[in-house]
Amino acid sequence: MASHRFLAAGAGVLAGLAGLAAGSATATFTGGPTPVIAVGNAVVARTPGFLKDFAVRQFGENDKAVLLGGMAVVLVALAAVAGWIGLTRPRVAVGLVVALGVLAALATAVDTTTSAPIAVALLAPLVTTVVGVAALLQLLRPLQAGATQPVERRPGDAAPLERRPGDADPLGRRPGDDLPSGFDRRRFLTAVLGTAAVAAVGAGITRTLGTSGAAVSRAGVKIPAPASAAPALPAGVDPLEGISSYLTPNRDFYRVDTALLVPDVPADTWRLRIHGDVDQELELDFAELLDERLIERRITLTCVSNEVGGPYAGNATWIGVPLADLLRRAGVREGADALKCTSADGMVIGTPLEVVLDGRDAMIAIAMNGEPLPLDHGFPARMVVPGLYGYVSATKWLVDIEVTRFADFTAYWTERGWAEQAPIKLASRIDVPRSFESLAADAVRVGGVAWAQHTGVDSVEVRVDDGPWERARLVPQDGIDTWRQWTWQWDDASPGDHELTVRATDAEGNTQTSDREPPRPDGSTGWHSVRFSVK
Repeated sequence: MASHRFLAAGAGVLAGLAGLAAGSATATFTGGPTPVIAVGNAVVARTPGFLKDFAVRQFGENDKAVLLGGMAVVLVALAAVAGWIGLTRPRVAVGLVVALGVLAALATAVDTTTSAPIAVALLAPLVTTVVGVAALLQLLRPLQAGATQPVERRPGDAAPLERRPGDADPLGRRPGDDLPSGFDRRRFLTAVLGTAAVAAVGAGITRTLGTSGAAVSRAGVKIPAPASAAPALPAGVDPLEGISSYLTPNRDFYRVDTALLVPDVPADTWRLRIHGDVDQELELDFAELLDERLIERRITLTCVSNEVGGPYAGNATWIGVPLADLLRRAGVREGADALKCTSADGMVIGTPLEVVLDGRDAMIAIAMNGEPLPLDHGFPARMVVPGLYGYVSATKWLVDIEVTRFADFTAYWTERGWAEQAPIKLASRIDVPRSFESLAADAVRVGGVAWAQHTGVDSVEVRVDDGPWERARLVPQDGIDTWRQWTWQWDDASPGDHELTVRATDAEGNTQTSDREPPRPDGSTGWHSVRFSVK
């Protein structure tokens, strides 16, 4: 009965899809997370730090897709097992589906990414479970109805007739036909079509009604001209093909966060509350934020998980409201040393108060490279603080700022082993040539970027193999909060395999250390090198 079992396994997968589609459709009405997202959020929240570091190193910005893809594989396998078992032991199959539903319900109950009441949010896993069980039983019934039991022959019964190869047996079956004669194909097909229809309707509702309200409102946002505009770009940017462009396009800007689903925060419902150790609590809606004094600055952001030479750095033009202006209006009380910043999905980040008030261009950003913030980069508003790694400064989908003390709370990343305060470390990177690239002897031009945020890069040096350090040419400095592009040409390149190394020195005379340290707990250090060959 092998094909019979495979049909049952397929029925289990189809029933699972119908349940998930129905649950997702329910979530669009309740405003809670879908069962899959709720379980995924629970996995992310409870994954040990070393595993998260491993995921970022191995999969980069695709870590969320890998997680969701892995969950999909597991769910399909469990659904197939439920169908396979359900053919002969339906109660066990139903128990497996219910257990998965309970798991989704528990994940939903502790999910911090939604503001929906728990009782309402739990409707999604409930509907998923009920529809999944009902669909599974409906699909298995025609298969179970056709199951036959072996016939016990009593003494005196006639011996079975001898059959030649290929003859049908007395029940009308031929060799190779694994389906019992009582199998009602029409009934099974009807159940399949009905279950598929439920899945299609659920997916259609999710797709139609689940359209991001933030995306719709973002399309209507007009960013006012800033009161303080950024200066013109320095001459000579992007001097060499292949190095990181001076301004990173929004589509290419790195994204490292824990949000499996980008928070849906329409501008017209967004509010920012500033409270805590202040004389006067402030609350602003998006229109009021646009009416504040706006500044435009080019600022480089860097992720603390960046390995030496890693890709998690980008430079953009930001428009926003100076955060210091709002804090001074609220009146910060003596003794406060931190900002507890919370995003719409519940992420808590701790930012040093002193840094925000020391005169640097810390802002609540509303625009990135001339357009409203992209959804996955924090629309409608996020924090940008020059000189600090993003995990202590760059809260996306910002909705709450509490003026407080570090001693009174624990931020999301610090309770997972990362440093409480993390200024960005001096770093440089080789973009050209790529590792193991082969170059012609007359075309060994190299280049990359270096950053010493809120200090500025003074020089960049390169060396080939164990040769002397050579000074690279720097693009004119734009500002101390942005990276600098650099280039160098090896005029007397010799054929063979070589190693190129880079180091930078900041405006205060500090030269990048060669000591190699991993990102945890407060950023990586070391010189970046690549190996290449000259023809």
